[in-house]
Amino acid sequence: MKKFKVRNYRYPSKKIKEETGRVRFCAFSDLHGLSFGEQNSRLIGQIQKCCPDGIFVAGDMFVREDQKTMETARDLLSRLAKEFPVWYALGNHEYSMILNPQYRKIYLEYEDALQDTGVIFLHNSWCEFQVRETSFVVHGLELEHEYYGKPRTPDLTLEHMEDLIGKPEEDAYHILLAHNPRYGRTYFDWGAQLTICGHYHGGMIRFGKRTGLISPQFQLLPSYCCGDFHRGDSHLLVSAGIGEHTIPVRIHNPRELLQIDIYPEKTSNMKQ
Repeated sequence: MKKFKVRNYRYPSKKIKEETGRVRFCAFSDLHGLSFGEQNSRLIGQIQKCCPDGIFVAGDMFVREDQKTMETARDLLSRLAKEFPVWYALGNHEYSMILNPQYRKIYLEYEDALQDTGVIFLHNSWCEFQVRETSFVVHGLELEHEYYGKPRTPDLTLEHMEDLIGKPEEDAYHILLAHNPRYGRTYFDWGAQLTICGHYHGGMIRFGKRTGLISPQFQLLPSYCCGDFHRGDSHLLVSAGIGEHTIPVRIHNPRELLQIDIYPEKTSNMKQ
């Protein structure tokens, strides 16, 4: 039986109004069409238990060109969207299907079906929303295909990132969904309060909280491989993924559902 672990992260912020209280999100990436129980009942049940204010999907929900895994992902997300707001930024598996003329129509049908259920797709775009008295903006970064090269990729400059998705404003709490964690330094420079990535599957073999063996782009001991990283009041979370494909190796590296609590800075001792 496939298993996953809930990883809890808690961050104070001056941008969360005291009357808002604790805000909770669930996040996951890299499902790759896996199922946890019939129709993903165990995963859905755990998310319901968390009672999140919304769900962030950081890409690679299926295996490219595998329509069975697409059906599993579509069923899961459509069920979640009946109960929670869901924001979805693409990973390299989704993006590669858009680029492939043979599979583009199949992917667009998948996306259209999920949009009909209320899932919000972020193609280098953003969505503003309120949780009680606090304003949030979630952005989805969609990098060009060459940024997933093996093993070499171009540098991602702040200027190019701003060309793709603009700049965050000062007032709201900004969340960035960026599938590829290789460019963590640029994400920090960009200035979101919270960035959520995936893609690396925890490095296959995990050494402690933040270090994994290898990335899908064949980098040994890659930076920003898994876990949480910080710069001032900004936080970068890299999920080890809730699934895998092709080489399903995980050593000291459980599948992950992220539970993220953000709360007013003055209430730093707030209980979960």
